[in-house]
Amino acid sequence: MTRPTRARSAETAARIRAAALRLIARDGYAAVSMRQIAGEVGLQVGALYNHVADKQGLLVVLMRDHMEALLAALDAADLPDEPVDALDAFVRFHIRYHAARPDEVFIAYMELRNLTPENFAEIEAMRRAYEDRLEGLLARGAAAGVFALRDARVATMAIIAMLTGVTTWFRPEGRLKLAEVEEIYVDMARKAAGVR
Repeated sequence: MTRPTRARSAETAARIRAAALRLIARDGYAAVSMRQIAGEVGLQVGALYNHVADKQGLLVVLMRDHMEALLAALDAADLPDEPVDALDAFVRFHIRYHAARPDEVFIAYMELRNLTPENFAEIEAMRRAYEDRLEGLLARGAAAGVFALRDARVATMAIIAMLTGVTTWFRPEGRLKLAEVEEIYVDMARKAAGVR
C-alpha cells in the first residue's frame, strides 16, 4: 500500500477540520462523535486518527486556528493611533470578521468549557492577547482624556461581549445590512467607552 502524499494528507486534514467545524457548531462538541466526523469526510474511523490524535485535539486545533487567524487579521487591520478612530476601527473589524465566521465564533466561545485545563490555558492566552488590544486602546484613550472609563478591563469585556453577540442574530438577508449594524455598534461602543 502506498502512503498518502503530503498534499493529499493536508487536504484530508483540512476536510476533517471543516467537517468537525460544521458538526460541532450544529450539534455541540459533546454530541459529535469521531465516527460522525469520519463519516462526513468519507473515512474509516481508524484513518481519522492518522490526522488527529483525538476529539479534544481536534477541538483545540479548531480554536487555535480561529484565534491565530483572528490575531493575524487584527494585525493586518493596522488600527489608527488616535483612540476614538481606533475604537471605531476595532468595532468594525470585529463585527465584519466574526459575522463572516459564525461557526468558528460559536465554537471558540461556547466550547471553552470542554477543553482540558492545559488546552484552556493556551486558548485563553490567545483570547487575552486579542482583548489586550482593545483594552490598550481604551486605556490610552482614558489617559488622554477622550474616554471616560472607570475600568478599561471591564469596558473591554463588555464591548467584546456586545460585539460578538452580533453573530447570534445577524443574517445577511435580514432587515439591516452589515454596514448599518457596524454604524449602530460603533455608536454603542463609543457610549460604552464614554467618548467625550
